[in-house]
Amino acid sequence: MKKTRTVLITLLALFWLGLAAWAWVRTPDASSDWERRKLAQMPKITTNSLLSGTFMSDFESYTQDQFPLRNGFRRLKSEFHYFVLRELDNNGIALAGDQAFQLEYPLDQASVSHALKCFQSLYDTYLQDSTVYFALVPDKAYYLAAGNGYPAMDYVDLTAQIADGTPWATHIDLTGLLCADDYYATDTHWRQEKILPVAQAICKAMGAEPSGEFTAEALERPFTGVYYGQAALPLAQETMYYLTSPLLQRASVTHADGSVTKVYDEAKLGSRDLYDFFLSGSEPLLTIENPDADTEKELVLFRDSFGSSLAPLLLQGYRKVTLVDTRYMDPKLLSNYVNFQNADVLFLYSTLVLNSSGALRG
Repeated sequence: MKKTRTVLITLLALFWLGLAAWAWVRTPDASSDWERRKLAQMPKITTNSLLSGTFMSDFESYTQDQFPLRNGFRRLKSEFHYFVLRELDNNGIALAGDQAFQLEYPLDQASVSHALKCFQSLYDTYLQDSTVYFALVPDKAYYLAAGNGYPAMDYVDLTAQIADGTPWATHIDLTGLLCADDYYATDTHWRQEKILPVAQAICKAMGAEPSGEFTAEALERPFTGVYYGQAALPLAQETMYYLTSPLLQRASVTHADGSVTKVYDEAKLGSRDLYDFFLSGSEPLLTIENPDADTEKELVLFRDSFGSSLAPLLLQGYRKVTLVDTRYMDPKLLSNYVNFQNADVLFLYSTLVLNSSGALRG
C-alpha cells in the first residue's frame, strides 16, 4: 500500500513538473479563440515593476493564461461545477436545454440612462426634422431566464424607460415576433434565417416595401458563438445560414475608408467570429446601395451588432441604408458622412448593449 502511494505521488509530481517545464519552453499564445480575447504575455522585469509589485501580479496573470492544456482544464472545472456541484451557471453563462445564455441581471438603471442621453444628443443634433423609430432587441434571457429558475432583468421597467426617454420615436415591439430558438444556441445573436418576420414588421411600421423572397444558404465552416468558449461546457457546434437574393448579390457596401465589399463578406469566413460574415462585422459606418431601387427613400440605422444581419433584409424598401455604430464612431463626425434629410431613422439596440452602454457615444 505504501509503495503504491509512493508511486502515485511520484507520478503526480512528475506530471505537474512536466507541465511546469512545458509552460516555460512553449511559445506563448497571443489570444484565445475559445474566449475571444488577448492572453497575457510575459511581463518585462524592471526595477520599477519589481519594487511596485506589478511584475508579480502581471506574472500571475501570464501563468494563468499560458498554462499548458488550459482549455482542457477549464472544461473539466466547468463540467464539475455545472454537472456535479449542480451550480446554475458557469462564468455567468447558464444553460436551458441546448441553449446557452448570459445571466443579464439586474437592470442597470445608470447604464440605460447613459444610453438615453446619447440617443437624445443624436436627436437634438441631427434628427429633429426626421421620422424616427426605435426597436428594442430582447436578449435570449428574456425568453429563457425566468421560466428556467434564473434571475431575470425587469424588462417591463427597461421598456418603459426607453419609451419615456425617447418620446420623439415610434416604438416597434419585437418581443412577440421572436423566441429562444430564433437565436444561435451558443451566441448572443439572432439567426438571420429566423428574423424575416422581424424585418417585415419593421418595414411595415416604417411604411417601406416589405422584404422580398430569399434563399437560405449554409456556410461550410461550423459556427461556435461567444458562449461556446466562455462557458467551457460541451456545447454543440452549429450551422450558420444566410439569406440571399438577386438584389443582395448585386448590392454593394461602402465602408468609412472608401473600400467596397459585398453584403456578405467572404473575407471574414476565416474570422475568429464567423458572425463577422454579415456586413464585415464591427464597423463604425457602412452604406448599402440598392441597385434595383424604384424609390428615393433612404434609411439611417443606428445599431449594434444585431443590425449586421437585419439590415440586408430591409434594403428592398430603400435606395440606400446607412448603418452607424456610435461605439466606434464619434457622432460629431456624422455630418461629414450622413445626410439625414428625408431619411427614415431607426434605432435598433439589444438589451445587452443598453444594460452595459459605456461604449456608446452621443
